[in-house]
Amino acid sequence: MDSLTPRQSSAISGYERLKRDIIRGVFKPGEKLLMSGLKERYDLGVGPLREALSQLVAEHLVVVISQKGYRVAPMSLQEMQDIYDARANLEAMIVGLAIERGDDAWEAQILAQSHTLSKVMDVKTREQVLDVWDERHKAFHTAIAAGCGSKHLLQARGYLFDQAERYRHLWLTQTVFSEEALELKRKEHAALVEAILARDALRATAMMRTHLMTPVPIIVEVMQRGEHKATVASIAPLV
Repeated sequence: MDSLTPRQSSAISGYERLKRDIIRGVFKPGEKLLMSGLKERYDLGVGPLREALSQLVAEHLVVVISQKGYRVAPMSLQEMQDIYDARANLEAMIVGLAIERGDDAWEAQILAQSHTLSKVMDVKTREQVLDVWDERHKAFHTAIAAGCGSKHLLQARGYLFDQAERYRHLWLTQTVFSEEALELKRKEHAALVEAILARDALRATAMMRTHLMTPVPIIVEVMQRGEHKATVASIAPLV
């Protein structure tokens, strides 16, 4: 199989880095993405950057201003609630299918990821907790979802995960991960694993739906306080 050309590699790298920065709020909702600034930040040419931006437009993380360039897509309470509702219901359905279809290797992977996630308390700084917990939490839920065996469901799940991340990051940055908070999360995840391993689909789907809706009230409060005014629906969609 042929390897990627330097141009293709640059576009992929630029896409991944810019996507992460948008999700993490480095670029704010509604902010204009100036090509000159992006070139300097990512050390990329106009071509690879345009390819990266086009992909992010397709994912609804960036919008095109008619003949004038690009902006980070706006955020709103209505969109957040819709994304979280869709994600929670899809994830609940997926865990039900995974319980029906998953094998012993699937169970073993869930247990391994659950154990790794439980060790985040060993990380000391707030920044490390945000990064490491995020990565391990994603791996834990991905291991659960993998048991459904459907490529298309997992693709839809990945799309909703990325859309939710912009809002979820508001929750993460407003939450001090104290020892008590991490212990509560560990218990929540342990109860979910217990239901999954017991092949109790009814209990596991209900728990998953509730688990994924947990950040919503905090995100609503943050946005309504106006601490991130650019995230409120006053930013009209740009076409």
